[in-house]
Amino acid sequence: MSKIDARILIIDDDTDVLLAAKLFLKQHVTVIHTERNPENIPALLKNENYDLILLDMNFSRDATSGKEGFHWLNKIIEIDPLAVVIFITGYGDIELAVQGIKEGAANFILKPWDNKKLLATITANLKVRQSNELINDLQSKQKVLIADQDAGYTNLIGQSPAMRKVMATVEKVAKTEANVLILGENGTGKELIARAIHKASARNKEVFISVDLGAISETLFESELFGFKKGAFTDAKEDRAGRFEAANRGTIFLDEIGNLSFPLQSKLLSVIQNRKVVRLGTNREIPIDVRLICATNMPLYQMVADGKFRQDLLYRINTVEVLLPPLRERVEDIQLLVEHFLTIYCKKYKMPLKRINPSTIKRLEKHTWPGNIRELQHSVERAIIMSESNILQPQDFFLSQLDDNDDYDQMDDITNLEEREKLLIRKVIDKHGGNISKAAKELGLTRASLYRRIEKHGL
Repeated sequence: MSKIDARILIIDDDTDVLLAAKLFLKQHVTVIHTERNPENIPALLKNENYDLILLDMNFSRDATSGKEGFHWLNKIIEIDPLAVVIFITGYGDIELAVQGIKEGAANFILKPWDNKKLLATITANLKVRQSNELINDLQSKQKVLIADQDAGYTNLIGQSPAMRKVMATVEKVAKTEANVLILGENGTGKELIARAIHKASARNKEVFISVDLGAISETLFESELFGFKKGAFTDAKEDRAGRFEAANRGTIFLDEIGNLSFPLQSKLLSVIQNRKVVRLGTNREIPIDVRLICATNMPLYQMVADGKFRQDLLYRINTVEVLLPPLRERVEDIQLLVEHFLTIYCKKYKMPLKRINPSTIKRLEKHTWPGNIRELQHSVERAIIMSESNILQPQDFFLSQLDDNDDYDQMDDITNLEEREKLLIRKVIDKHGGNISKAAKELGLTRASLYRRIEKHGL
Protein backbone atom coordinates (compact mmCIF):
# COMPACT_ATOMS: atom_id res chain seq x y z
CA MET A 1 0.00 0.00 0.00
CA SER A 2 1.45 3.38 -1.05
CA LYS A 3 1.97 6.09 1.50
CA ILE A 4 -0.26 9.15 1.77
CA ASP A 5 1.59 12.14 0.36
CA ALA A 6 1.20 14.55 3.27
CA ARG A 7 3.16 16.44 5.92
CA ILE A 8 1.98 15.95 9.52
CA LEU A 9 3.16 17.78 12.65
CA ILE A 10 2.60 16.17 16.09
CA ILE A 11 2.90 18.41 19.17
CA ASP A 12 2.88 16.78 22.62
CA ASP A 13 5.10 17.12 25.71
CA ASP A 14 5.01 13.34 26.27
CA THR A 15 7.93 11.74 24.40
CA ASP A 16 6.27 8.29 24.54
CA VAL A 17 3.19 9.67 22.74
CA LEU A 18 5.38 11.31 20.12
CA LEU A 19 7.41 8.14 19.54
CA ALA A 20 4.37 5.86 19.33
CA ALA A 21 2.59 8.17 16.88
CA LYS A 22 5.66 8.64 14.70
CA LEU A 23 6.52 4.91 14.53
CA PHE A 24 3.00 4.07 13.41
CA LEU A 25 2.27 6.99 11.11
CA LYS A 26 5.56 6.96 9.20
CA GLN A 27 4.43 3.63 7.72
CA HIS A 28 1.46 5.37 6.12
CA VAL A 29 2.39 9.06 5.61
CA THR A 30 5.38 10.49 3.75
CA VAL A 31 6.53 13.14 6.28
CA ILE A 32 6.09 13.12 10.08
CA HIS A 33 7.55 15.86 12.29
CA THR A 34 7.30 15.86 16.10
CA GLU A 35 7.69 18.66 18.64
CA ARG A 36 7.63 18.68 22.50
CA ASN A 37 7.65 22.44 23.06
CA PRO A 38 4.57 24.32 21.77
CA GLU A 39 6.53 27.59 21.93
CA ASN A 40 8.27 26.43 18.73
CA ILE A 41 4.98 26.24 16.78
CA PRO A 42 5.26 29.71 15.12
CA ALA A 43 8.78 28.99 13.88
CA LEU A 44 7.77 25.54 12.58
CA LEU A 45 4.77 26.90 10.68
CA LYS A 46 6.84 29.71 9.24
CA ASN A 47 9.33 27.27 7.73
CA GLU A 48 7.00 24.39 6.79
CA ASN A 49 3.54 23.94 5.31
CA TYR A 50 1.74 21.13 7.15
CA ASP A 51 -1.32 19.34 5.81
CA LEU A 52 -2.42 18.28 9.29
CA ILE A 53 -1.44 19.03 12.89
CA LEU A 54 -1.99 16.73 15.91
CA LEU A 55 -2.04 18.99 18.99
CA ASP A 56 -2.14 17.96 22.65
CA MET A 57 -4.82 19.78 24.63
CA ASN A 58 -2.87 19.86 27.89
CA PHE A 59 0.81 20.49 28.48
CA SER A 60 2.73 19.91 31.71
CA ARG A 61 2.37 23.48 32.99
CA ASP A 62 -1.40 23.34 32.58
CA ALA A 63 -2.30 19.70 33.00
CA THR A 64 -6.10 19.63 32.85
CA SER A 65 -7.82 22.88 31.86
CA GLY A 66 -7.07 22.71 28.12
CA LYS A 67 -6.30 26.45 28.05
CA GLU A 68 -2.87 25.91 26.48
CA GLY A 69 -4.41 23.74 23.78
CA PHE A 70 -6.95 26.44 22.94
CA HIS A 71 -4.22 29.10 22.99
CA TRP A 72 -2.08 27.21 20.49
CA LEU A 73 -5.06 26.27 18.34
CA ASN A 74 -5.83 29.98 17.92
CA LYS A 75 -2.17 30.74 17.16
CA ILE A 76 -2.04 28.01 14.49
CA ILE A 77 -5.24 29.22 12.79
CA GLU A 78 -3.97 32.80 12.95
CA ILE A 79 -0.79 31.76 11.11
CA ASP A 80 -2.52 29.36 8.70
CA PRO A 81 -6.30 29.89 8.34
CA LEU A 82 -6.55 26.66 6.32
CA ALA A 83 -4.81 24.57 9.02
CA VAL A 84 -6.47 21.27 9.94
CA VAL A 85 -5.88 20.65 13.65
CA ILE A 86 -6.81 17.45 15.51
CA PHE A 87 -6.71 17.62 19.30
CA ILE A 88 -5.08 14.79 21.28
CA THR A 89 -6.98 14.42 24.55
CA GLY A 90 -7.70 12.10 27.44
CA TYR A 91 -11.10 10.50 27.95
CA GLY A 92 -12.04 12.93 30.71
CA ASP A 93 -11.53 15.92 28.43
CA ILE A 94 -14.08 15.02 25.74
CA GLU A 95 -16.27 18.00 26.62
CA LEU A 96 -13.27 20.29 26.21
CA ALA A 97 -12.40 18.63 22.89
CA VAL A 98 -15.93 19.24 21.58
CA GLN A 99 -15.55 22.87 22.60
CA GLY A 100 -12.27 22.84 20.67
CA ILE A 101 -14.13 21.89 17.49
CA LYS A 102 -16.36 24.90 17.98
CA GLU A 103 -13.21 27.00 18.29
CA GLY A 104 -11.83 25.76 14.96
CA ALA A 105 -10.32 22.29 15.50
CA ALA A 106 -11.24 19.74 12.82
CA ASN A 107 -11.55 16.73 15.17
CA PHE A 108 -10.12 15.04 18.27
CA ILE A 109 -8.65 11.64 19.15
CA LEU A 110 -8.54 9.98 22.55
CA LYS A 111 -5.44 8.70 24.34
CA PRO A 112 -4.65 5.86 24.26
CA TRP A 113 -5.79 5.56 20.65
CA ASP A 114 -6.57 2.64 18.40
CA ASN A 115 -4.15 2.78 15.46
CA LYS A 116 -6.81 1.99 12.86
CA LYS A 117 -9.10 4.72 14.19
CA LEU A 118 -6.16 7.15 14.32
CA LEU A 119 -5.30 6.49 10.67
CA ALA A 120 -8.94 6.71 9.60
CA THR A 121 -9.37 10.04 11.40
CA ILE A 122 -6.18 11.46 9.85
CA THR A 123 -7.12 10.24 6.35
CA ALA A 124 -10.61 11.76 6.56
CA ASN A 125 -9.29 15.10 7.81
CA LEU A 126 -6.58 15.29 5.16
CA LYS A 127 -9.45 15.34 2.68
CA VAL A 128 -10.84 18.33 4.61
CA ARG A 129 -7.54 20.12 4.06
CA GLN A 130 -7.65 19.33 0.35
CA SER A 131 -11.22 20.64 0.15
CA ASN A 132 -10.27 23.84 1.99
CA GLU A 133 -7.34 24.39 -0.37
CA LEU A 134 -9.54 23.74 -3.40
CA ILE A 135 -12.17 26.22 -2.20
CA ASN A 136 -9.48 28.80 -1.45
CA ASP A 137 -7.92 28.21 -4.87
CA LEU A 138 -11.27 28.60 -6.61
CA GLN A 139 -11.99 31.80 -4.69
CA SER A 140 -8.57 33.19 -5.65
CA LYS A 141 -9.13 32.25 -9.28
CA GLN A 142 -12.56 33.84 -9.15
CA LYS A 143 -11.04 37.11 -7.96
CA VAL A 144 -8.48 36.98 -10.77
CA LEU A 145 -11.18 36.21 -13.33
CA ILE A 146 -13.31 39.07 -12.07
CA ALA A 147 -10.33 41.43 -12.27
CA ASP A 148 -9.47 40.18 -15.79
CA GLN A 149 -13.10 40.40 -16.80
CA ASP A 150 -13.30 44.03 -15.72
CA ALA A 151 -9.90 44.97 -17.14
CA GLY A 152 -11.32 45.59 -20.61
CA TYR A 153 -14.11 47.73 -19.22
CA THR A 154 -12.58 50.93 -17.99
CA ASN A 155 -14.31 53.96 -16.52
CA LEU A 156 -17.06 55.57 -18.56
CA ILE A 157 -15.73 58.10 -21.04
CA GLY A 158 -17.62 61.23 -21.94
CA GLN A 159 -18.12 64.90 -21.18
CA SER A 160 -21.25 65.56 -23.24
CA PRO A 161 -24.44 66.53 -21.37
CA ALA A 162 -26.07 63.27 -22.49
CA MET A 163 -23.27 61.15 -21.02
CA ARG A 164 -23.09 63.19 -17.82
CA LYS A 165 -26.74 62.39 -17.30
CA VAL A 166 -26.05 58.68 -17.84
CA MET A 167 -23.12 58.75 -15.41
CA ALA A 168 -25.23 60.45 -12.73
CA THR A 169 -27.91 57.77 -13.10
CA VAL A 170 -25.31 54.97 -12.91
CA GLU A 171 -23.87 56.46 -9.72
CA LYS A 172 -27.29 56.60 -8.07
CA VAL A 173 -28.62 53.20 -9.13
CA ALA A 174 -25.39 51.27 -8.46
CA LYS A 175 -25.81 51.71 -4.70
CA THR A 176 -29.20 50.02 -4.78
CA GLU A 177 -30.46 46.54 -5.64
CA ALA A 178 -32.94 47.89 -8.21
CA ASN A 179 -33.40 46.08 -11.51
CA VAL A 180 -32.02 48.18 -14.37
CA LEU A 181 -33.04 48.31 -18.03
CA ILE A 182 -30.50 49.83 -20.43
CA LEU A 183 -31.90 51.08 -23.73
CA GLY A 184 -29.82 52.11 -26.72
CA GLU A 185 -28.76 51.32 -30.25
CA ASN A 186 -26.25 48.61 -31.07
CA GLY A 187 -22.69 49.59 -30.26
CA THR A 188 -23.55 52.32 -27.74
CA GLY A 189 -21.91 50.46 -24.84
CA LYS A 190 -24.79 48.86 -22.98
CA GLU A 191 -22.62 46.13 -21.46
CA LEU A 192 -20.08 48.75 -20.41
CA ILE A 193 -22.83 50.54 -18.45
CA ALA A 194 -23.96 47.24 -16.89
CA ARG A 195 -20.42 46.49 -15.75
CA ALA A 196 -20.02 50.02 -14.39
CA ILE A 197 -23.15 49.51 -12.28
CA HIS A 198 -21.82 46.16 -11.03
CA LYS A 199 -18.36 47.55 -10.19
CA ALA A 200 -19.88 50.40 -8.16
CA SER A 201 -22.30 48.10 -6.32
CA ALA A 202 -22.01 46.12 -3.08
CA ARG A 203 -21.71 42.98 -5.24
CA ASN A 204 -18.51 44.07 -6.96
CA LYS A 205 -16.42 41.27 -5.44
CA GLU A 206 -18.77 38.66 -6.91
CA VAL A 207 -19.19 37.55 -10.51
CA PHE A 208 -20.69 39.44 -13.41
CA ILE A 209 -22.35 37.03 -15.82
CA SER A 210 -23.24 38.35 -19.28
CA VAL A 211 -25.82 36.49 -21.37
CA ASP A 212 -26.59 37.35 -25.00
CA LEU A 213 -30.20 36.23 -25.24
CA GLY A 214 -30.19 36.91 -28.97
CA ALA A 215 -27.59 34.17 -29.44
CA ILE A 216 -29.44 31.45 -27.46
CA SER A 217 -31.95 29.34 -29.36
CA GLU A 218 -35.38 28.60 -27.88
CA THR A 219 -34.48 24.94 -27.38
CA LEU A 220 -31.39 25.82 -25.32
CA PHE A 221 -32.89 28.71 -23.34
CA GLU A 222 -33.88 26.77 -20.20
CA SER A 223 -30.77 24.57 -20.06
CA GLU A 224 -28.45 27.58 -20.55
CA LEU A 225 -30.16 29.89 -18.06
CA PHE A 226 -31.56 27.45 -15.50
CA GLY A 227 -29.23 24.42 -15.80
CA PHE A 228 -30.01 20.74 -16.12
CA LYS A 229 -29.66 17.35 -14.46
CA LYS A 230 -27.69 14.52 -15.98
CA GLY A 231 -29.93 12.60 -18.37
CA ALA A 232 -32.46 15.45 -18.78
CA PHE A 233 -31.85 15.26 -22.56
CA THR A 234 -29.61 13.35 -24.97
CA ASP A 235 -26.41 15.37 -24.49
CA ALA A 236 -26.87 15.98 -20.74
CA LYS A 237 -23.92 13.83 -19.59
CA GLU A 238 -23.49 15.60 -16.24
CA ASP A 239 -25.32 17.93 -13.88
CA ARG A 240 -24.74 21.55 -14.82
CA ALA A 241 -25.70 24.86 -13.24
CA GLY A 242 -27.30 27.51 -15.42
CA ARG A 243 -26.28 31.14 -15.80
CA PHE A 244 -28.57 32.30 -12.99
CA GLU A 245 -26.97 29.87 -10.51
CA ALA A 246 -23.50 30.85 -11.72
CA ALA A 247 -24.35 34.49 -11.03
CA ASN A 248 -25.57 33.80 -7.49
CA ARG A 249 -24.64 36.67 -5.13
CA GLY A 250 -23.39 38.61 -8.16
CA THR A 251 -24.91 40.35 -11.17
CA ILE A 252 -26.53 38.81 -14.25
CA PHE A 253 -26.72 40.91 -17.41
CA LEU A 254 -29.35 39.83 -19.95
CA ASP A 255 -28.56 41.50 -23.25
CA GLU A 256 -30.97 41.58 -26.22
CA ILE A 257 -33.94 40.81 -23.94
CA GLY A 258 -36.28 42.17 -26.61
CA ASN A 259 -35.49 39.11 -28.77
CA LEU A 260 -37.21 36.66 -26.41
CA SER A 261 -40.36 34.92 -27.63
CA PHE A 262 -43.55 35.25 -25.58
CA PRO A 263 -43.26 31.73 -24.00
CA LEU A 264 -39.64 32.37 -22.97
CA GLN A 265 -40.63 35.74 -21.52
CA SER A 266 -43.09 33.88 -19.25
CA LYS A 267 -40.39 31.49 -18.03
CA LEU A 268 -37.99 34.35 -17.33
CA LEU A 269 -40.68 36.32 -15.51
CA SER A 270 -41.35 33.36 -13.20
CA VAL A 271 -37.66 33.18 -12.20
CA ILE A 272 -37.43 36.93 -11.63
CA GLN A 273 -40.57 36.95 -9.49
CA ASN A 274 -39.80 33.88 -7.40
CA ARG A 275 -35.99 34.23 -7.27
CA LYS A 276 -35.76 30.47 -7.78
CA VAL A 277 -34.68 28.26 -10.68
CA VAL A 278 -35.55 24.65 -11.44
CA ARG A 279 -32.98 22.70 -13.43
CA LEU A 280 -34.27 20.72 -16.40
CA GLY A 281 -34.97 17.15 -15.36
CA THR A 282 -35.72 17.99 -11.71
CA ASN A 283 -38.52 19.45 -9.62
CA ARG A 284 -36.25 20.94 -6.96
CA GLU A 285 -36.31 24.71 -6.61
CA ILE A 286 -32.91 26.37 -6.13
CA PRO A 287 -32.95 29.85 -4.50
CA ILE A 288 -30.92 32.52 -6.31
CA ASP A 289 -29.69 35.92 -5.18
CA VAL A 290 -28.78 38.04 -8.21
CA ARG A 291 -28.75 41.67 -9.29
CA LEU A 292 -30.62 41.86 -12.61
CA ILE A 293 -29.58 44.21 -15.41
CA CYS A 294 -31.20 43.92 -18.85
CA ALA A 295 -30.57 45.68 -22.15
CA THR A 296 -32.07 45.95 -25.61
CA ASN A 297 -31.98 48.07 -28.76
CA MET A 298 -35.61 47.24 -29.49
CA PRO A 299 -38.66 49.47 -28.75
CA LEU A 300 -40.06 47.52 -25.81
CA TYR A 301 -42.93 49.91 -25.11
CA GLN A 302 -44.14 49.67 -28.69
CA MET A 303 -43.72 45.89 -28.51
CA VAL A 304 -45.92 45.84 -25.40
CA ALA A 305 -48.56 47.85 -27.29
CA ASP A 306 -48.29 45.40 -30.21
CA GLY A 307 -48.63 42.40 -27.89
CA LYS A 308 -45.08 41.18 -28.58
CA PHE A 309 -43.62 41.78 -25.11
CA ARG A 310 -45.17 41.09 -21.72
CA GLN A 311 -46.09 44.24 -19.85
CA ASP A 312 -45.60 42.55 -16.46
CA LEU A 313 -42.07 41.49 -17.48
CA LEU A 314 -41.28 45.04 -18.58
CA TYR A 315 -42.41 46.34 -15.18
CA ARG A 316 -40.19 43.78 -13.45
CA ILE A 317 -37.00 44.64 -15.33
CA ASN A 318 -37.21 48.43 -15.54
CA THR A 319 -37.27 49.72 -11.99
CA VAL A 320 -34.72 52.19 -13.32
CA GLU A 321 -34.10 52.91 -17.00
CA VAL A 322 -30.83 54.12 -18.50
CA LEU A 323 -31.14 55.54 -22.01
CA LEU A 324 -27.80 55.51 -23.82
CA PRO A 325 -27.44 58.17 -26.50
CA PRO A 326 -26.12 57.19 -29.96
CA LEU A 327 -22.68 58.54 -30.83
CA ARG A 328 -24.15 61.05 -33.32
CA GLU A 329 -25.86 62.74 -30.36
CA ARG A 330 -22.67 63.02 -28.31
CA VAL A 331 -20.10 64.22 -30.87
CA GLU A 332 -18.31 66.14 -28.10
CA ASP A 333 -17.06 62.75 -26.86
CA ILE A 334 -15.55 61.54 -30.14
CA GLN A 335 -12.10 63.00 -29.53
CA LEU A 336 -11.94 61.54 -26.00
CA LEU A 337 -13.00 58.12 -27.30
CA VAL A 338 -10.52 58.22 -30.20
CA GLU A 339 -7.64 59.08 -27.85
CA HIS A 340 -8.75 56.28 -25.52
CA PHE A 341 -8.74 53.72 -28.36
CA LEU A 342 -5.41 55.04 -29.67
CA THR A 343 -3.81 54.27 -26.30
CA ILE A 344 -5.35 50.79 -26.15
CA TYR A 345 -4.45 49.65 -29.67
CA CYS A 346 -1.00 51.22 -29.91
CA LYS A 347 -0.16 49.32 -26.73
CA LYS A 348 -1.78 46.13 -28.07
CA TYR A 349 0.22 46.24 -31.32
CA LYS A 350 3.41 47.46 -29.60
CA MET A 351 3.53 50.71 -31.61
CA PRO A 352 4.58 54.21 -30.53
CA LEU A 353 1.55 56.19 -29.42
CA LYS A 354 -0.06 57.72 -32.52
CA ARG A 355 -1.84 61.05 -32.57
CA ILE A 356 -4.74 62.41 -34.58
CA ASN A 357 -4.85 65.87 -36.12
CA PRO A 358 -7.73 68.33 -35.57
CA SER A 359 -8.96 68.16 -39.18
CA THR A 360 -9.37 64.38 -38.85
CA ILE A 361 -11.40 64.82 -35.66
CA LYS A 362 -13.67 67.28 -37.48
CA ARG A 363 -14.26 64.79 -40.27
CA LEU A 364 -14.99 62.01 -37.76
CA GLU A 365 -17.45 64.27 -35.97
CA LYS A 366 -19.42 64.63 -39.24
CA HIS A 367 -19.78 60.88 -39.66
CA THR A 368 -23.20 59.48 -38.60
CA TRP A 369 -21.70 56.39 -36.92
CA PRO A 370 -24.60 53.95 -37.40
CA GLY A 371 -22.51 51.36 -35.55
CA ASN A 372 -21.87 53.88 -32.76
CA ILE A 373 -18.87 53.40 -30.44
CA ARG A 374 -18.20 49.89 -31.71
CA GLU A 375 -17.83 51.25 -35.25
CA LEU A 376 -15.55 54.03 -34.01
CA GLN A 377 -13.44 51.51 -32.09
CA HIS A 378 -13.00 49.28 -35.14
CA SER A 379 -12.20 52.30 -37.31
CA VAL A 380 -9.47 53.50 -34.95
CA GLU A 381 -7.97 50.02 -34.68
CA ARG A 382 -7.93 49.65 -38.48
CA ALA A 383 -6.40 53.11 -38.92
CA ILE A 384 -3.60 52.33 -36.45
CA ILE A 385 -2.78 49.09 -38.28
CA MET A 386 -2.90 50.54 -41.81
CA SER A 387 -1.40 54.01 -41.33
CA GLU A 388 2.36 54.40 -41.73
CA SER A 389 2.34 57.83 -40.13
CA ASN A 390 2.41 58.70 -36.45
CA ILE A 391 -0.34 61.25 -37.07
CA LEU A 392 -3.63 59.84 -38.35
CA GLN A 393 -5.18 61.61 -41.33
CA PRO A 394 -8.79 61.53 -42.64
CA GLN A 395 -7.82 59.08 -45.38
CA ASP A 396 -6.67 56.57 -42.73
CA PHE A 397 -10.31 56.07 -41.73
CA PHE A 398 -12.09 54.06 -44.39
CA LEU A 399 -15.53 55.50 -43.82
CA SER A 400 -17.49 55.15 -47.03
CA GLN A 401 -19.29 58.48 -46.99
CA LEU A 402 -16.00 60.30 -46.34
CA ASP A 403 -14.30 58.63 -49.31
CA ASP A 404 -16.59 60.17 -51.89
CA ASN A 405 -17.26 63.90 -51.64
CA ASP A 406 -20.39 63.74 -53.78
CA ASP A 407 -21.91 61.09 -51.57
CA TYR A 408 -20.76 62.99 -48.53
CA ASP A 409 -22.62 66.11 -49.71
CA GLN A 410 -25.65 63.94 -50.44
CA MET A 411 -25.54 62.65 -46.86
CA ASP A 412 -25.38 66.25 -45.59
CA ASP A 413 -28.48 67.15 -47.57
CA ILE A 414 -30.52 64.41 -45.85
CA THR A 415 -31.86 65.57 -42.50
CA ASN A 416 -33.90 62.43 -41.75
CA LEU A 417 -31.71 60.08 -39.71
CA GLU A 418 -33.56 57.00 -41.00
CA GLU A 419 -32.79 58.01 -44.59
CA ARG A 420 -29.15 58.73 -43.75
CA GLU A 421 -28.80 55.28 -42.20
CA LYS A 422 -30.53 53.65 -45.19
CA LEU A 423 -28.24 55.41 -47.68
CA LEU A 424 -25.12 54.55 -45.74
CA ILE A 425 -26.04 50.87 -45.40
CA ARG A 426 -26.78 50.62 -49.13
CA LYS A 427 -23.45 52.29 -49.97
CA VAL A 428 -21.40 49.98 -47.74
CA ILE A 429 -23.16 46.85 -49.01
CA ASP A 430 -22.58 47.95 -52.61
CA LYS A 431 -18.95 48.72 -51.82
CA HIS A 432 -18.41 45.12 -50.65
CA GLY A 433 -20.36 43.57 -53.50
CA GLY A 434 -23.20 42.41 -51.27
CA ASN A 435 -20.90 40.69 -48.75
CA ILE A 436 -22.89 41.12 -45.52
CA SER A 437 -20.04 40.02 -43.23
CA LYS A 438 -17.65 42.64 -44.62
CA ALA A 439 -20.33 45.33 -44.65
CA ALA A 440 -21.30 44.58 -41.05
CA LYS A 441 -17.66 44.73 -39.96
CA GLU A 442 -17.12 48.13 -41.60
CA LEU A 443 -20.30 49.47 -40.03
CA GLY A 444 -19.36 48.10 -36.62
CA LEU A 445 -22.48 45.92 -36.47
CA THR A 446 -23.12 42.24 -35.98
CA ARG A 447 -24.46 40.32 -38.99
CA ALA A 448 -27.80 39.86 -37.19
CA SER A 449 -28.07 43.61 -36.50
CA LEU A 450 -27.28 44.49 -40.11
CA TYR A 451 -29.86 42.01 -41.37
CA ARG A 452 -32.46 43.63 -39.08
CA ARG A 453 -31.64 47.06 -40.52
CA ILE A 454 -31.77 45.73 -44.07
CA GLU A 455 -35.22 44.32 -43.38
CA LYS A 456 -36.34 47.54 -41.69
CA HIS A 457 -35.27 49.70 -44.64
CA GLY A 458 -36.48 47.24 -47.29
CA LEU A 459 -33.03 46.98 -48.87
